[in-house]
Amino acid sequence: MTSSVQIPPPRKFTTVDWLICIIASIGFAFDIYELLMLPLIAGPAFTELSGLKPGTPEFIAQSVQWRSLLFYVPAFVGGALGLVGGYLTDIFGRRRVLTWSILLYAFSAFAAGFSTSLWMLLIFRCLTFAGFCVEFVAAVAWLAELFPNPQQREKVLGYTQAFSSLGGLLVAMVNEQMAVHAANFPAIAGGHSPWRYTLISGVIPALPLILIRPFLPESPIWKSKRDAGTLKRASFTELFQPALVRTTIVTALMVACSYGAAFGAIQQFPEIVKGLKPISEEKNPKEQQKAAARAQQFQEWGGLMGRIAIAGVALYIVSRRGLIRLFQIPGLVALPFVFAVLATSDLNLARWGIFVVGFFTVAQYSFWGNYLPRVFPVHLRGTGEGFAMNVGGRMIGVLAAPIALNLSPVMTGDGAPAKLAMAAAVVGTACYLLGIILSFFLPEPTEEHEGV
Repeated sequence: MTSSVQIPPPRKFTTVDWLICIIASIGFAFDIYELLMLPLIAGPAFTELSGLKPGTPEFIAQSVQWRSLLFYVPAFVGGALGLVGGYLTDIFGRRRVLTWSILLYAFSAFAAGFSTSLWMLLIFRCLTFAGFCVEFVAAVAWLAELFPNPQQREKVLGYTQAFSSLGGLLVAMVNEQMAVHAANFPAIAGGHSPWRYTLISGVIPALPLILIRPFLPESPIWKSKRDAGTLKRASFTELFQPALVRTTIVTALMVACSYGAAFGAIQQFPEIVKGLKPISEEKNPKEQQKAAARAQQFQEWGGLMGRIAIAGVALYIVSRRGLIRLFQIPGLVALPFVFAVLATSDLNLARWGIFVVGFFTVAQYSFWGNYLPRVFPVHLRGTGEGFAMNVGGRMIGVLAAPIALNLSPVMTGDGAPAKLAMAAAVVGTACYLLGIILSFFLPEPTEEHEGV
């Protein structure tokens, strides 16, 4: 039976196409830059803003509580608003929503650096999270529709998303340099705290996006349907109709597992390695923070390699189930070994171990960026992606972080970092195992929604 869907051929890249890819790459990098600030700044920010004496029982208890809040509340708020933002991209267009989301998270990130209380920091992190939750969904829909040929779209989405890990690597490097040079910057709130300058630096990558992205073309597929009056109105309830309900539920739960492994395990790594020598013997908090940031760079290099790898193999593995299992199954083996064994014994081995775990875990984010536009029609693309990434990833998956943090006190281990490592091993392994089970129910994309 011949398909009635017309798949357009690859088009020759123009100057505008290259500019689109460059701006998209910067946008994806900036998303992760903002996201991965938190593991680096949460501890120092709490120490300064709480006013509690480090090491006291009250400090330890409040630290777990506030780290849980800072990891989960912004993700929950961002997920809820990101879901609405995905719906708005289907109503008002991809480009317009992209522009406003960038403005929101750029300036809220800047303002967060001037926080004078933990509540103020939490509020601005919520706004930042909301901005990049919306931006990611709108950007993926936008790119998928600008390059409707399947193979060309796979390449564009795969390789532009690879720059996300450069954002994570960059923020780790920036935080390390802020720890070294903070005294040279103007004082904020009477001090020179590296975590404040790291937050403020988030506005810098947004500048080219703010200046250029509003002038790039709207999605031609969405625009042509709207202009012709054939664009159906987006509806949340349509996601749960028989044609899409399996796709909606399975993708949301699997994205939750991908995020759960990241937030419940690998994003706890900067705190975990502070319990390993020689970092644990360092008395200067700024030097300790610099060493933890340097250790996190291994994770980001691993994530970058993973995104590049999945972008390449996606062109040759037809089955999407087979593609994601290629990264899930080795990750299921690597994660518990790295966190339960290496992260409690040897700093050098732990750094290389987190490189491997980052490779298999972060690659899954690129998988979802490529897969989701293929299984939702144009009028529901932002809404469907928004549900999977924001309800599944941000509102459910990020729960793994407070679960790991609150589970850590009852785990075995010599000191808080070792206990957190064991909790991360349990939570991360559970997320991987559930994700593999769910992959057996993941629908394979069909031509039905390719460009329609």
